[in-house]
Amino acid sequence: MSINDKIVSDFEQNNVEFITTVPCKQLAGVIDKIDKSERIFHIPSNKEDEGMGLCAGAYMGGKRSAIIMQNTAIGVTINTLATLIQYYHFPLPMLISYRGELGEPVACQVEMAIHTKALLAQMNIPTYHFHEADDVKEFDAILKHTFMCNKPTAILTDASFWSGVSATSEGVVK
Repeated sequence: MSINDKIVSDFEQNNVEFITTVPCKQLAGVIDKIDKSERIFHIPSNKEDEGMGLCAGAYMGGKRSAIIMQNTAIGVTINTLATLIQYYHFPLPMLISYRGELGEPVACQVEMAIHTKALLAQMNIPTYHFHEADDVKEFDAILKHTFMCNKPTAILTDASFWSGVSATSEGVVK
């Protein structure tokens, strides 16, 4: 099973029925799979904080939701995370591409990588960092934990995690 298939399958198995996404090259494969899922309603968002509002509305309407985004937008989402998601105890899995580490070709991505984990820690948001393809095996348990605790959770996926994902192999999970 590919990494993208495993992520979508875990979302479906955990009854996530609504996902909003913000475009990201690293996450394009999983976004494409979500868009093709018959069990997940996918709405692209213009901005991450807007997407969190959509997820909150879906959750209040009885639908489990998730957001897929880049870490470079964590700063934009701080107010929404604190005053909406955390204040009202909404569970929100956040699948986040962690841009800006070694090998990052875009200089402005590096600055936010320096702050991402510290901001999430300051907000007491449980954070998991996927480095290797096999780390995706933890995704199901993370989703279960998120919905049991009614908290937002960050799953950071760096370039090394996605490095095995290509148009042909899509990163096979053993």
